[in-house]
Amino acid sequence: MAIIETEAPLHAAHRDNHTHRDVNGGWLRPAVFGAMDGLVSNLALMTGVAGGSVSHQTIVITGLAGLAAGAFSMAAGEYTSVASQRELVEAELDVERRELRKHPQDEENELAALYVARGVEPALAREVARQLSEDPEQALEIHAREELGIDPGDLPSPLVAAVSSFGSFALGALLPVLPFLLGATALWPAVLLALAGLFGCGAVVAKVTARTWWYSGVRQLALGGAAAGVTYALGSLFGTAVG
Repeated sequence: MAIIETEAPLHAAHRDNHTHRDVNGGWLRPAVFGAMDGLVSNLALMTGVAGGSVSHQTIVITGLAGLAAGAFSMAAGEYTSVASQRELVEAELDVERRELRKHPQDEENELAALYVARGVEPALAREVARQLSEDPEQALEIHAREELGIDPGDLPSPLVAAVSSFGSFALGALLPVLPFLLGATALWPAVLLALAGLFGCGAVVAKVTARTWWYSGVRQLALGGAAAGVTYALGSLFGTAVG
């Protein structure tokens, strides 16, 4: 019977290039969403207020209030949603853990059936399931991945999500306010800086996705610009345009 080498060395090109980014860390989505939301919502809020007959001080206060309120709201929302999702996953893991303890053979048969459904020969599937089921923690991890599509050791952190969301929202929301804090009296510098920030955020996000940097940047620029334009027009309906 031929002996199959199970630990053959990987080809250098494959070893160096076949790596994957962390897609389950829980920080990317709230960070990206927070930055974009901070930029778009605060820019839209400020342009909507500026579209009416208000003072320079009112625009600045509006921008700072929008930054603070939005950042805390985003952080609280992310923490609650991620914590709730994590608690749901942990509850399902407890169910699976009890089933493995009470009905180990049924769970082993269930795992073997999953492998057979994926094309593994029945005898081999039963043997693989038997060996994997010898360690209860390993069995739990395998069942969680196969049945729930999750990795018990890589659950997103509510705190990481909240901090990422708070910081990125505050940073994004600061851009439209920054020109006013530095002495600007017209609206256009804030709009230009915010739109540049939107394009930059989109381009940076493209570095960790399959999109080209210019497509992602233009997409965010168009969405943010449209939101600002609509709110400015609405604000103009109730007062005299400023700047």
